[in-house]
Amino acid sequence: MLEAHDLSAIRGHTRLFSGVTARVAPGNVLLVGGPNGSGKTTLLRMLAGLSTPASGTIRWQGDDVAPFDARLREASVFAGHLPALKDDLTVRENLASLVALGGDRATPQALDAALDEVALARQGALPVRVLSQGQRRRIALARVKLVRKPLWILDEPATALDADGIALLASLLLQHLDAHGMAVVATHQPLALPGARAQALTLEAPA
Repeated sequence: MLEAHDLSAIRGHTRLFSGVTARVAPGNVLLVGGPNGSGKTTLLRMLAGLSTPASGTIRWQGDDVAPFDARLREASVFAGHLPALKDDLTVRENLASLVALGGDRATPQALDAALDEVALARQGALPVRVLSQGQRRRIALARVKLVRKPLWILDEPATALDADGIALLASLLLQHLDAHGMAVVATHQPLALPGARAQALTLEAPA
């Protein structure tokens, strides 16, 4: 269980949001929406334990967790809106590196299976610089699938994906939820997820 209570964020002299309260149980996803600049990325980084709220508390499995708390960091995988890829490495090398950065290790067979699941099997030996933006985004989807964390926190994962890619994203999310995982996803794109599994949180543009 991930819980946020009365979170607020301030950037410079601007209050991005305040009073944000939400709860995500196993098997469910929180879809975070709102206009650009409303603080979606800031909120996701707080929930991943990567930054500090101006006020409020975050609980993981019923316990209050401080920013950078090892328990929350170890239980979650955060995928930012910009893929952290190296153009001169191959698709497979980038994926292996991203998994290793999270403290995990994937076998060659697991890497190939993950790339096949996101329709990148034929591109595995190609340098990332030749890929489209949508294909780069699929590498991030393969990564979250491989690291096997219960909490996925995804910032605009549908960016640059075509219709097939968005359907793939929804399918991967549903598989994760069916395995009692949970997710927080910031997105402008509608995702085909059962209404009983998804709750929405919309942030407003700062005044």
